[in-house]
Amino acid sequence: MNYILILHNLLRWFILLAGLWAVIRAIKGLTGNRIYTGADKKAGLFFMIFFDLQLLLGLVLYFGNSWFSQLKDSGAAAMKNANTRFFAVEHALLMIVAWILVHVGVAAIKKSRENSRHKKMLIFFGIAFVLMLASIPWPFRAEVARPWFRGM
Repeated sequence: MNYILILHNLLRWFILLAGLWAVIRAIKGLTGNRIYTGADKKAGLFFMIFFDLQLLLGLVLYFGNSWFSQLKDSGAAAMKNANTRFFAVEHALLMIVAWILVHVGVAAIKKSRENSRHKKMLIFFGIAFVLMLASIPWPFRAEVARPWFRGM
């Protein structure tokens, strides 16, 4: 399980970079009134692929560690503990919502007209990116702090 946690931590940085790349491309596309290109599509696809891998690792950690069983066995006690609540509920829920937004965004971009693709890209990927930032256990978050890099 420790190796999966290390991979989960490292993959976070790839997702953040891919998400930032996608959001920046969307902003540049909107402000520069550019057409939607293959590079824009790749940015969204990389964001989605890294997020898919991260979700898979996260689900293994969620059900392989004690987060789910703590919530299932003693939900009230888990909700009173800030650390357990964060990982068993808040982190998992917000990341799944962000994952859904990325997938819905990719589908919405495919189906939309050329002139609205950057706007949809910014909306869906931007909200997902903010949700990710809010639900990562950064080292400066007192109750749920985790190191910048695990296993190093």
